[in-house]
Amino acid sequence: MVVHDPVAVRPPISESWRRSRDAGVDAAVAAAPLAFDRDSLADARGAHPLRPHLPMLEALLRRVADETEHLMVITDAAGHVLWTQGPPAARRAADAIGLTEGFRWSEDAVGTNGIGTALATGRPEYVYAAEHVAHVLHRWSCAGAPIIDPDSARVVGCIDVSATVRALHPATVALVAAAARLAEARLENEMLARDERLRERLLPHLRGLGGAGLLVTAPGRILAAGTAGLRGRRVAVPEPGGTLTLPDGRVAVAEPLGEAFLLRATGRASAPPRAGEADGPLLTLSLLGDGPPHALLDGRRSDLTLRHAEILALLALHPRGLSGDRLALYLYGDDGSPATVRPEIHRLRQQLGDIVRARPYRLGRAVEADFLTVRRLLDEGDVAGAVRLYGGELLPRSDAPAIRAERDELAVRVRRQALDRGGADALWTYAQTEPGRTDLEALERLRTVLPAGDPRRATVASRSDRLLSGDP
Repeated sequence: MVVHDPVAVRPPISESWRRSRDAGVDAAVAAAPLAFDRDSLADARGAHPLRPHLPMLEALLRRVADETEHLMVITDAAGHVLWTQGPPAARRAADAIGLTEGFRWSEDAVGTNGIGTALATGRPEYVYAAEHVAHVLHRWSCAGAPIIDPDSARVVGCIDVSATVRALHPATVALVAAAARLAEARLENEMLARDERLRERLLPHLRGLGGAGLLVTAPGRILAAGTAGLRGRRVAVPEPGGTLTLPDGRVAVAEPLGEAFLLRATGRASAPPRAGEADGPLLTLSLLGDGPPHALLDGRRSDLTLRHAEILALLALHPRGLSGDRLALYLYGDDGSPATVRPEIHRLRQQLGDIVRARPYRLGRAVEADFLTVRRLLDEGDVAGAVRLYGGELLPRSDAPAIRAERDELAVRVRRQALDRGGADALWTYAQTEPGRTDLEALERLRTVLPAGDPRRATVASRSDRLLSGDP
């Protein structure tokens, strides 16, 4: 009797089988599960960072997908299929197993497959025929490559080519890997452009520290540093006002600057600003949400009275300045007068120094304000970034006519864009703000947008049900 050696299984496949078994995947599963309905799919597509680069990816892979029986698939980081392309015969076969828009292809949903396994390992993978856990996929082979966002260093999606063949051409794996690298290069170009805009606007903050600080993006990339050798490295950014240890061993305090952080290193004296930098944009205003409004001036926090916060907000909105009459009108309405404004300006100067100039009233330094950053991000179409920074309404206790108008306009813009273009994550972030917590339309929208199995669905359903029943 001849004893045959067991069939060798490649290590990536055996490891994937183990993960699939631990997830409880049934080999008899007939198709991938549906995760998104039509509206949810449209939201997920619109909010995905690969959406602007879809024409490039389609052009790159169109030939292999159109002229053969191959199907091109692009997913998000969770394995939800967002886009597919291929000839009719391939699409019909794919529809039968749920390899189409809106279905979930993570390993815990259908077991070993080119999409889910590539997302699980973070590297290009190919899966042939019987290497799939699900029996229904044994007539398929696929090759997938994850796409990593250079800003956050996290996987944001996967490019896959699949076909009803026992084995893909070896070049297919190289093709999807090249497409993924090209997508990452496009994302990196976008990141570098954002970085340059941030440096141009925020470097005076860093220069004012004389080498004792760093500029860091929200995900923790060091944009600029007063100390050589730190740029490009990453840190774990704490909450605003929190501390962390820098790569060179110093301790730093994190100060929010809209889309970025200024990390102010402690234990080293700040050098005085160089000539010509004293008038740099070193004033930062935090005026959104229910917390006390405050300013950071050269890194020193000053809590603001409501009236002083209103004045600074109005002057930030009007960089060319406001006459006394106009400022009084914006603050008090028709009953205001310049004589009422002058004492407040005097007290503001006593607190913050000579930052408010006269004739007309204006800020002598450029200003970074959280509500202005949110406006700018909305103008640029960065809904996720705007919602992330929108901690609540602008000076919610203010009755100043011009502040009320700006507050209402900004609230409407944030809400509308979060609902129309934000996607699940942006909507969830909006729902954590004070206005979003009681926004029934936003919560009901979240119920449809969040995929099945998302742990946030329970919170959304509970909050929505309480609002519908009239409970606070």
